[in-house]
Amino acid sequence: MGPGHPECPARLDAIEDRLLVSGVSAALDHREAPLASLADIELAHDRMHVAALRGLSLRLVEEEDAGGSPYFQLDTDTAMNRHTWTAALRAAGAAIEATDAVMAGELENAFCSVRPPGHHAMRAKAMGFCFFNNVAIAAKYALQRHNLKRVAVIDFDVHHGNGTEDILAGDERALMVSIFQHPFYPYSGDQDPAPNMLNVPVPAYTKGMDVREIVEMVWMPRLEAFKPEMIFVSAGFDAHRDDDMGQLGLTEQDYAWITMRIKDIARRFANKRIVSCLEGGYMMGPLSRSVEAHLRVLADL
Repeated sequence: MGPGHPECPARLDAIEDRLLVSGVSAALDHREAPLASLADIELAHDRMHVAALRGLSLRLVEEEDAGGSPYFQLDTDTAMNRHTWTAALRAAGAAIEATDAVMAGELENAFCSVRPPGHHAMRAKAMGFCFFNNVAIAAKYALQRHNLKRVAVIDFDVHHGNGTEDILAGDERALMVSIFQHPFYPYSGDQDPAPNMLNVPVPAYTKGMDVREIVEMVWMPRLEAFKPEMIFVSAGFDAHRDDDMGQLGLTEQDYAWITMRIKDIARRFANKRIVSCLEGGYMMGPLSRSVEAHLRVLADL
């Protein structure tokens, strides 16, 4: 995104380093993500949106080679460089590959350590550091390619997953449950959501025990009633109390507890099938520790 931008390559480096030092990495099955096909991307995105991003990428390469800027600014927060198109295809490809592996029984669950994130990417618009909506693409892929009848998306990023809502709203085969700081970017999610959207806006400085109560009292009954056949997680860790991006008060222990509750739903209804994709998390220490906590629960470590 450019120098000084919070959505930076160091995020994935910090996660990888933490998993190596903690020993968690040795217990995991590591796979390189393929590039998603445009046909699979278009399960969740308008063809013109995909074509526009591809055209921008080609133009950016030409202009940079001619001495122009290496970045193209889509909005005040979101910029492309010559590698963004490939990175976005690979991030979506990771979610699709994980879905295939979990559905085939090769893996019980999967975590996609990917950039760029996805949950702000709407059907026809890139925004909020996001270009393609990795989780929404994977959810649509599971429904369309694997013929599942019900999938759930769980989003615990500090920001509302407006893109995921835009893509999945009104699709009775999908249930999205989310918690996010409000009022806060992208200033959505609190106004008459579709019946298959369970949004829980919370004020700044909400602490972990309050979030746990919401999960237990609000999310769990709805998920139990829906009985998802597969669960997709928009795993944003910027609600951590030490992440300056937001003002919520979660800790590594809270993320581990939420992951345990997600696993419980998956065990009871979804044959343990979970695909989790990295969203936010911008302070390297809290991010890497939180991902470790999330993965320890997913991998039963």
